[in-house]
Amino acid sequence: MTATAPKTDTKTMTMIAAINNALDLALEQDDTVHIFGEDVGVMGGVFRATDGLQAKYGIDRVFDTPLAEAAIVGMGIGMGLAGLKPVAEIQFAGFLYPALDQVLSHLGRYRHRTRSRYHLPMVVRAPYGGGVHTPEQHADSPEAILAHTPGIKVVIPSTPADAKGLLLSAIHDPDPVFFFEAIKLYRSVKEDVPVGDYRIPLGKARIVTEGDDVTVICYGGMVEVAQKAAAAAQSAGIGVEVIDLRTLVPLDTDTILASVQKTGRAVVVTEAPRTGGFHSEISAVIAEEAIEFLRAPIIRVTGFDAPYPPFTAIEDVYRPNAVRVARAIKSVMGY
Repeated sequence: MTATAPKTDTKTMTMIAAINNALDLALEQDDTVHIFGEDVGVMGGVFRATDGLQAKYGIDRVFDTPLAEAAIVGMGIGMGLAGLKPVAEIQFAGFLYPALDQVLSHLGRYRHRTRSRYHLPMVVRAPYGGGVHTPEQHADSPEAILAHTPGIKVVIPSTPADAKGLLLSAIHDPDPVFFFEAIKLYRSVKEDVPVGDYRIPLGKARIVTEGDDVTVICYGGMVEVAQKAAAAAQSAGIGVEVIDLRTLVPLDTDTILASVQKTGRAVVVTEAPRTGGFHSEISAVIAEEAIEFLRAPIIRVTGFDAPYPPFTAIEDVYRPNAVRVARAIKSVMGY
């Protein structure tokens, strides 16, 4: 299913501006929403996602924390159980690892642990991914760890409009949501974003481009890469259908399978390491549910089984690009 934004008044925004706008609206509309994390208050966040919010809503609603990711997530769990809607920021997704005990042992378990007597409406935002030559642990893509954790939803937008609509849906969702934001897209893309409160349902993928020959499945920072490869393939007469998943959990398998059944070929693109990545889960779903429609093996275009390279130009080799995706499209077409 293709989910689209409603027709309404719009304003041109970058992704970081759209995120800031969504957080502003959430704070304005709901007194239970609280934002906290490293440098999110006075500084407005390392990427300025929370710029101006503490001055507008006060230090009780938007506040800084120590450099302690386990404490950030653990405090958010307590706040959520107490009836608040915490929105925590982990400064970079690669800094999340000290908090994994709270995430794996508690965050996703409370609905099950209490037999649905309690829910935990918490959002954890984090920049992720490469493309801007950051230091070590600033470009990690740990979404598969979270998608593998029962009780947690995982959202990764690729456009400013989607970032706003999905973030507002995540904040008002009754369950914990990890919201990953591609660093490379923060200011590199502008588009018209609906003003006011507008939401995109979680679990609805977006068909970016339509085509009949190959399905390319991606999310977050890889969507623009897939679009470039699709445009190159189109010039060669190959119709590529690009699917932006938007959310990994819940996963819109209906849109994936309908497209693969139409095209008979699938390429899955992520920048995470190859072994055990979410690309493998997508491939397994296709193999289990649509193998009789496949005309070629599924190809994964991914990062490598090595730490993400800091600073250097090696990043341009590690991170999937349009050339690698186009090569995969050519391979499945020629099988």
